[in-house]
Amino acid sequence: MTNTLGPVGDADYVLLTTFRKDGTPVGTPIWAVADGDKLFVWTVTDSWKVKRLRKNPAVTVQPCDVRGKPRGEVVEGTGRILDAEGTARVRKLLMRKYFILGPLTIIGSNLRRGKSGTVGIEITPTPPPAP
Repeated sequence: MTNTLGPVGDADYVLLTTFRKDGTPVGTPIWAVADGDKLFVWTVTDSWKVKRLRKNPAVTVQPCDVRGKPRGEVVEGTGRILDAEGTARVRKLLMRKYFILGPLTIIGSNLRRGKSGTVGIEITPTPPPAP
């Protein structure tokens, strides 16, 4: 697991902001794991953030605390909902990063919802504008 995303890639929680149809931002604190130049999160398939992402893939992420209080710079990017194989990879990355709580949470979720009840989201940061 490598991180080229700086503080947002090292954070235990990130504030994932998705956008409603009218452009209103909606932030959610969520676990995240960096791998290379991408950030990955995992959530419930029928969550509002997934519904908003399907309509508008623009996102922002920034380090935050467990309650969503921002703690660092905002990174703009594009979110992509992953297929079953990609979601399985995200689960493995999260279980590695969140050593005890990760496996407990993921196993509990699989028992409650099944593996199709959650999805991984890949976040690709928007490259900075050329000078």
